[in-house]
Amino acid sequence: MNPARSLTEAATVVAAEQPVDSAHRHEAAGATNRLSHGSGHIEVRGARTNNLRDVSIDVRKGALTVFTGVSGSGKSSLVLGTIAAESQRLLNETQPTFVQGLLPQTVRPDVDSLRNLSAVVTVDQKRLGADPRSTIGTATDTYGLLRQLFSRHGSPHIGSPSRFSFNDPSGMCPTCSGTGVVTEVDIDQLVDRDLSLNDGALLFPTFAVGTGFWSIFVNSGFFDPDLPLGKYDDQEWERLLHLEHAKTDSRSLKVTYEGLLPKLRRLYLNKERESLQPHVRAAVEQIAITAQCTACEGSRLSEEARSVRVNGVGIAECTGMEIARLLEVVQQWNDPAMAGVVHGIRGALTAMVELGLGYLNLQRRAGTLSGGESQRVKMVRHLGSALTDLTYVFDEPTTGLHADDVDRVLKVMASLRDKGNTVLVVEHDPQVLDVADAVVDLGPGAGTHGGTIVYAGPPSGLPASDGPTAASLRTVPQLRTAREPRGWLRVENADLHNLRDITVEIPLGVFVAVSGVAGAGKSSLARGVLPSRLDSCVIIDQSLPRGSRRSTPASWTGILDPIRKAFARATGVSAAQFSSNSAGACPACNGLGVVVTELGRGDTVESPCEECEGTRFRSEVLAHRLRDRSIADVLAMSISEACAFFTEPAIREVLASLEGAGLGYLGLGQPLSTLSGGERQRLKLAVELASPSDFYVVDEPTAGLHRQDVGRLLGLLDQLVMKGSTVVVVEHDLDVIAQADWVIDMGPGAGAAGGDIVFAGLPEDLMESRPSVTGRHLASRVRGEGAGHPGA
Repeated sequence: MNPARSLTEAATVVAAEQPVDSAHRHEAAGATNRLSHGSGHIEVRGARTNNLRDVSIDVRKGALTVFTGVSGSGKSSLVLGTIAAESQRLLNETQPTFVQGLLPQTVRPDVDSLRNLSAVVTVDQKRLGADPRSTIGTATDTYGLLRQLFSRHGSPHIGSPSRFSFNDPSGMCPTCSGTGVVTEVDIDQLVDRDLSLNDGALLFPTFAVGTGFWSIFVNSGFFDPDLPLGKYDDQEWERLLHLEHAKTDSRSLKVTYEGLLPKLRRLYLNKERESLQPHVRAAVEQIAITAQCTACEGSRLSEEARSVRVNGVGIAECTGMEIARLLEVVQQWNDPAMAGVVHGIRGALTAMVELGLGYLNLQRRAGTLSGGESQRVKMVRHLGSALTDLTYVFDEPTTGLHADDVDRVLKVMASLRDKGNTVLVVEHDPQVLDVADAVVDLGPGAGTHGGTIVYAGPPSGLPASDGPTAASLRTVPQLRTAREPRGWLRVENADLHNLRDITVEIPLGVFVAVSGVAGAGKSSLARGVLPSRLDSCVIIDQSLPRGSRRSTPASWTGILDPIRKAFARATGVSAAQFSSNSAGACPACNGLGVVVTELGRGDTVESPCEECEGTRFRSEVLAHRLRDRSIADVLAMSISEACAFFTEPAIREVLASLEGAGLGYLGLGQPLSTLSGGERQRLKLAVELASPSDFYVVDEPTAGLHRQDVGRLLGLLDQLVMKGSTVVVVEHDLDVIAQADWVIDMGPGAGAAGGDIVFAGLPEDLMESRPSVTGRHLASRVRGEGAGHPGA
């Protein structure tokens, strides 16, 4: 840590006790204001967002402050839900009324006062979007600079930058319309020619009998709904499959008619598969065959655009190269006439390489990036910004990063601070403490057991403080005594993506860690090759089925049905009465708990339903009790509270598994959309424990986890192994690697520089492996030399 940058009191804890009433609260706030340091600090007084318990704190501006604590301790509530949210709300209010109407509607956070805020830039892990036309090149504006360069200095000269745009008709490949891929639909998988519309001839699930899409076809007046499709004439087939945006004479149809194929392309085929609901994705994969466009070879561009050269290189070649290789090429472009635009391209490419993204290429679709990769791509936008005096908020920026790559991200955050910006980082990784000026530890527990300041001050003092974070920093991981495998799976000649025709043996019946820098080939081996060599394999990533806004941990894990039945047995009423999707739903909000108001232009605002007060149920349903609790009371419980409340074995077993996964702070009725990727993954792991499979591949399960929660996760994985499963984990976390029975380290670099087996063996031998970067970091961690350790 740089002593010159450390702060004695970068963050001052104020008013730890909860005031008993409003008058006392404001009196406390007044007292704490006298302890502040003027406009040099962001002053937070009485923050109560989510589980925060009247938190008051001063955070120094122009510094890099790390907010840590166990999952659910209140870190995000303080930084994102309070400081960033209020800054954005106030900034929106400075806009003209018309513009405010176009912006998302926000409410003031539950806080007594916030002072000295500056404009906030939030860099989170939300994926960049599922638009297939969005690429790394467009997301970072690098492709825009390349278009300028080729339009001005390319030979032959063909005109403006739009001629090099795959989103413009003048520049896109006419065969694939600028998508780089072509999709052919198998009509016989889409419709059953022997059936009529009324009999279910439309086989795609969202067009099934009774759905809204089905009714459009039936009520269009174009077809006899009882006539088998095999008897349609040419005009009817054309209307069924290809007709676009047609008006009908049907009085019952209030929408424009659209044929099957145009509708499918618009709704599903032209979107990233990862963004679709699982059942829709499966249906798309059954009816559609997608392949690279042979006309443009995936470049998306017209033949004319591909013919233009700068220093002998075409723009399609530039976007197809690995970013690290492209940077080497651009470094050779020294023509003074091109200096301005080339400088911008070099800057963006250098930033991406420094952030560990050099193994990607500019053609890569933004929607296929991981959360960590998306976040680093967003960082590129800000590094060359001329704006200063901003507050940058980073939400777990080290997620998905190897320890060797974390240092690169830390340098970026430090550079933003050194330009005069305030940098607030929500993070678990102790490496981040190396560049921090101050640290704020929240907790001590999660949910109702958190929401207070445990420690605030220089990082050097954190290990000696109280709480789970300090305890984890004082703990050095121990290597496991390796278990004997029950056999071996030999994988030969693996060459998926960047794998270099590798051969490797996977031990069975034990815990295997696959490590390596980002882009080394870990996922290609574990998620791509292994499942194809097995009869059955369960892959657990950080996604969840995209259910409706009604989906909750209780419904997704399957315990909501036995909960409703328990209420039915206790009260003598139908179980349907205890469903907010059925008979028990509040009529005013249809069981949503909120009333959604359309604001126009696609914007909506949600407000709690006044009739049910957000409980989702009719008042007479809430009168029925199970052990003196209503169904709304139960769904408002945390998983830990519910685990103590329920005695029914079918319910309690699942709840105990969820609590063991470190999810006890989640609410039973909490919308799944509010869960992080790591929380979703542990939810799936806990459910899998009920009926384990033979082989699991788990992708970065420690994402978003505090060190205390990593221990719980390891316990879950161990349970699967003890039940006879083979567990292969793609992971960067050194504590997880230390506990593995076997480690396969990929690399040595990323992309074209990776794809080899650097090491395969025991963790203790990995530490002595000179070629392995992972081994060096593991040795440092096991020997207690990592960041945050006393004396480090």
